[in-house]
Amino acid sequence: MSRTTSPAQDRRQRGSGTVLMLAVVCVAVLGLAAVLMFSAVSNAGAKAGTAADLAALAAADAARQLLPGDPCAVAAATAAANDATLDGCTRQGPGGQIVTVRVQVPVSPVGWLPPLTRAHSVARAGPPPQPWRGD
Repeated sequence: MSRTTSPAQDRRQRGSGTVLMLAVVCVAVLGLAAVLMFSAVSNAGAKAGTAADLAALAAADAARQLLPGDPCAVAAATAAANDATLDGCTRQGPGGQIVTVRVQVPVSPVGWLPPLTRAHSVARAGPPPQPWRGD
């Protein structure tokens, strides 16, 4: 038994494949955008963590006078060298040798787009413990 369709039914079905493919392409584009955003946030978070760690270590060295300069200025320069912005810098402990820094890095899914948000990170560094002194 063969199935036949009338010309009116053929006209109603014409173009339905195009609509289906358009929907598939839209879902694929949304999936790609989600993957790009996730990878951009992950990359910016890692970059912020690295910049905060390096800035805190450099500031702690400057606080102990192993590097010349003000510890917070050294932290700002180190953060800038790692494509981050210094948000805050605090010193504590004896002689201000323990330094806590906060940095931020812009998050952009594609390099030429403006940043959508910012990744933040905090790091703390100071002299090593000296158990023979009771620290």
